Amino acid sequence: MNNENNNKKNVSFIEEPNKLSHIKNVIAIVSGKGGVGKSIVTSMLACSISKKGYKTAIMDADITGPSIPKSFGVTNLKPINGDGGFFPVKTKNGTDIMSINLLLENETDPVIWRGPVITGVIKQFWKDVIWGDIDYMFIDMPPGTGDVPLTVFQTIPVTGIIIVTSPQELVSMVVEKAVNMAKMMNIPILALVENMSYVKCPDCSKEIELFGKSHITETAKKFNITVTDKMPIDTNIAATCDKGEIENIQTGYLKNTLNKIESLSAN
Repeated sequence: MNNENNNKKNVSFIEEPNKLSHIKNVIAIVSGKGGVGKSIVTSMLACSISKKGYKTAIMDADITGPSIPKSFGVTNLKPINGDGGFFPVKTKNGTDIMSINLLLENETDPVIWRGPVITGVIKQFWKDVIWGDIDYMFIDMPPGTGDVPLTVFQTIPVTGIIIVTSPQELVSMVVEKAVNMAKMMNIPILALVENMSYVKCPDCSKEIELFGKSHITETAKKFNITVTDKMPIDTNIAATCDKGEIENIQTGYLKNTLNKIESLSAN
């Protein structure tokens, strides 16, 4: 009886990607709540890694709130059917993208689907898309710890997660939920990124903490996360995303996180 229970516990739900895909590292970008800039962090990390010469892809798993195609200026492109699957859209700099918005007739059409349908789409993005050879796939997750994160963590071989947060006190409690979920799923936490950490005065360059004192160092220490970055409120980033030109952004905001991601290729 005990052996039977142990076997059930060890059952793996991990699924293989499309037979024409070879994906070395899968990094999920998560947040405990919405509105913290998770998609911007995902886009910037993918752009920076791509510029280093790595083959990069983004799976937009935020099915009901997709924003990746707009940031990259590919909303007018559509995936192409191929033999054995369909090909993702490719950005100007060569990053492969798959998002529900690329499949809708109009990008503003709402996605009003129940959980099982949404999780089914996530599995299709993994199994039916011909990603090819990819060094780093970034998965832009919806906020929280619901159906989609559970599906991703159970069916896709995630190398590690990056948690995006903001300075408010309440968020530390929400972050703990994301951390605990990662631990329950036995997935390493690669980094903690605090967005909207401060705004820099255009006149004196003083860093002003609009949302209160940062607690990222204490939070990282509490959960034994050693790699952290702080991103300011930067109107240039928002404007660039709105124009679909995120690949033109040049910043050093995510240096520590990028170093951690790149080190995965050396292992």
